[in-house]
Amino acid sequence: MSIEERLAAHGLSLPPAPSAAANYVPFVRTGNQLHTAGQIPFDADGELMCGTLGQDVTTEQGYEIAQRCALAILSQAKSALGSLDAIQRIVKLNVFVASAPGFTQQPEVANGASDLMVNILGECGRHARSAVGVAALPRGVAVEIDAIIETNAD
Repeated sequence: MSIEERLAAHGLSLPPAPSAAANYVPFVRTGNQLHTAGQIPFDADGELMCGTLGQDVTTEQGYEIAQRCALAILSQAKSALGSLDAIQRIVKLNVFVASAPGFTQQPEVANGASDLMVNILGECGRHARSAVGVAALPRGVAVEIDAIIETNAD
């Protein structure tokens, strides 16, 4: 089963790959690695998913928001590689969580992205990860995630 077929089997689809919003590129390929720029969350209607964890966004909502970032990462990977099946492994996710003072459940929020990667990619979706609380993120979003991906594409 292809990765896109696994997405569909889980009731998921890829959003359009976002273009860069400033003076950067959405991804960089170097050797057999793909580095994505930070991906921010858009809901199914294309609206930004904003807020602060521990203030106006719950941990459960943050988990779902992190899943939307993970889908954007996969969308960027497809744009860069032509096919998700060129992914050999998710090497690392860096997860940034807009956090109210005292909020300490960044790992539980980040699990939204990690669980999606493993559920869709299997063992090659297991990765190293950082989950960091920050005071604010671009455009007021609740979560931003970037990735390092090993590929088999030349």
